[in-house]
Amino acid sequence: MSPVARRMTQVALSIVASAAILLGTAGRLDWGWAWAYVGLAASFVLLTAVLLLPTRRDLIAERAGAGEGAKTWDKWLGGAATAVGSLVALVVAGLDARLGWTQALPARTHLLGAACFLAGYGLFTWAMASNPFFSTIVRIQKDRGHTVVDTGPYRAVRHPGYVGWIVSALATPVLLGSSWALVPAALGSCLMVARTALEDRTLRRELPGFADYAVRVRYRLLPWVW
Repeated sequence: MSPVARRMTQVALSIVASAAILLGTAGRLDWGWAWAYVGLAASFVLLTAVLLLPTRRDLIAERAGAGEGAKTWDKWLGGAATAVGSLVALVVAGLDARLGWTQALPARTHLLGAACFLAGYGLFTWAMASNPFFSTIVRIQKDRGHTVVDTGPYRAVRHPGYVGWIVSALATPVLLGSSWALVPAALGSCLMVARTALEDRTLRRELPGFADYAVRVRYRLLPWVW
């Protein structure tokens, strides 16, 4: 299987796994907001494929697995952030739906969560489309001619992909109507903030031109804050 096909398979399986986790832990198939979440996530996967397959197949291949020079600390930190912020949050949301830990929320709250999820995922997708070096792991991609990217959302913050991930992670419990799932989502987001700081330090030290870029674009994640 080619790296591109492997990556597309990985993403498709992650969507199926998300549906299985939510519906399995909830113990029901008629949970409309769970299907809404899966549908929105799947739609963005298709959008990403449409945007990237014609011109960025090398990026899709890069995202299929760790290349040379992957940072050891990122192998556990990135995995922990995703596991806690995404998988554990989905498990908690499913159990919440089954056991009724959270009082039923009005539809407008679910819809607000859906809107924020779309905004976060949209920013993540925009960052990926703007950055040909948007890897799943932290490494200096010397084999791919790694250079600084300062277009698209990278004009505003240095790590817009992480902003999108955090927004969508925190919005998911709201979309699903689970206040308890906000706990692992928030913890995963904190781990992602730590990952951002370490990646930023790595890029300053090892990627030519990034230190100058950091002078021009001062903020890592949130303009005028950090």
